[in-house]
Amino acid sequence: MTAAPTGPAFSLHDIPFSTRGSWFDISPVLAENTYAEDLHLVSHQNGMHPVLRFVPVDATSGERVATRITATPGLLTWTHDSGRVDLAYESRDTVRLRGEGTSLRVTAVARTLTPFTGTYFFRDPAVGAYVFTSYETGRRYRITVLSGAVTDASGSQDLGSADRGVTLGADAGGTWEAAIEELDTARRAYTARTAFGEVVTAAEHAFTAFADAVAPWRSSRAPAAGLAAYVLWSATVDPAGLVTRPAVLMSKHWMDKVWSWDHCFNALALAPADPALARDQFALPFDHQDESGALPDSVTHSEVLRNFVKPPIHGWTLGHLRRRLPEPLDHAELTEIYDRLRRWTDFWLTARRAPGTALPHYQHGNDSGWDNATTFDPERVVVTADLAAFLTLQLHELAALATELGLAADAHEWRRSAERTQAAMLDELWAGERFVARGADSGDTWGSSSLLDLMPIALGEHLPENVAKTLAARIEAHLTPYGLATELPTSPHYRADGYWRGPIWAPATVLVEDGLRRAGHHRLADEISTRFRALCETHGFAENFDALTGTGLRDRAYTWTAAAYLLLAEAHELRQTP
Repeated sequence: MTAAPTGPAFSLHDIPFSTRGSWFDISPVLAENTYAEDLHLVSHQNGMHPVLRFVPVDATSGERVATRITATPGLLTWTHDSGRVDLAYESRDTVRLRGEGTSLRVTAVARTLTPFTGTYFFRDPAVGAYVFTSYETGRRYRITVLSGAVTDASGSQDLGSADRGVTLGADAGGTWEAAIEELDTARRAYTARTAFGEVVTAAEHAFTAFADAVAPWRSSRAPAAGLAAYVLWSATVDPAGLVTRPAVLMSKHWMDKVWSWDHCFNALALAPADPALARDQFALPFDHQDESGALPDSVTHSEVLRNFVKPPIHGWTLGHLRRRLPEPLDHAELTEIYDRLRRWTDFWLTARRAPGTALPHYQHGNDSGWDNATTFDPERVVVTADLAAFLTLQLHELAALATELGLAADAHEWRRSAERTQAAMLDELWAGERFVARGADSGDTWGSSSLLDLMPIALGEHLPENVAKTLAARIEAHLTPYGLATELPTSPHYRADGYWRGPIWAPATVLVEDGLRRAGHHRLADEISTRFRALCETHGFAENFDALTGTGLRDRAYTWTAAAYLLLAEAHELRQTP
């Protein structure tokens, strides 16, 4: 039926099948930690919603059949002893199906239809297609038979509770084809302009072109580079709703948002290959900057959350981003970025500094990105050294931008502010052998066994040598065979699946590795890179990982993890080049 598929194979239990630009995927993952027996069409418009269920059935009896499911970037296949069903994306909103010897039952997931919830189903006589309309997504899903027939239909125009759907099939030994479109209200009747095999080939070529651009350096030394590229490519959506630009979601599983620090790592990984998409990733949260200068906590199709923020790593990111972009940013872009970064920095220097204090504070662990790190156990409204370090780097970047834009007075003031912030961090929070946190209200100080307390290593070359050396030694104590544990494994607070209380995370890995390298601690940086890359090559691109076993945890298709792998693998490859 089709040529042998190309590209990295992957498990749909871990990574959803999708394409660049699409707001839906094909996956058994229906919600957080919820896995179904069957594959579903899962939309991420208006939230994460499983809309349609796919069930392979015997072409003669109509009974469910057991199948083996395989997936590569261009083709998803259900294989049965007597036949197969293939699925491929023709475009961001249309998938094509082809079956031989096996039929496919496509049904609405929601059995109950109310005036405000569920899925209504009917045959549209205007175009001769079957249509599912979903209250949850606000979209329609239209099935058009291209060859073969609808061998069974049920629930058309039914209200209340009913089984709604169609069975796609053909006469014994024949083949059938169909298309499923996600659409708003109406469009012309679907007409196939491309043969199924050509659809598959086009999808494979689109992904291969992306992978070749993102990781042209990939070799046997980076065996997961192709799959990392697929995770980024397939999680990209077109602008829609509140998503103002093409966006790489953190996942097309349940973490289907753009958080206001996660996006930074995706921007960096994409910069050399797709500079426009990289700039969009960096800019997207700034499109929702509020009047105080704060960035939102997260953005997705129909929701912008502002109850928390995320740490100001954007100056650090911008410096790296500009070095990785193939062409320099023009004056207009620099001016816009400068204004946005200035306002974001002013937020921390005003709204997040108590009167008469030099250092800003977090209002909750969520603001730091390290939601439940043990640093926040004694109190939640806390002055921390990581925040001071990130802000110092951001102030340095603002000084550089101001200089480039000819704003000499601004540049001078940003440099002075950076120096004051770092000096206050060392004077108030450095306790000789460690950084401590301080309650913004109480004034009490404490240390913890969290890697968060060591994140000032991100200052790199700006740190006094003795401080960098002490931090490096403490960081090495967090290094397990798989990478950097976010809580010391010997700590009584360590939890194997404790979110930021033990597991290995990609952003901490990248920030620490970069800071160590800039501070001259190359051996340790190399070891951290090596172990994290090996972790991804063995256990995939999970949201985080068990620090003592390497097992992937939580969402298994996380884009900042894939981006971190690509960044570290690329840098490693370049270091091997004479």
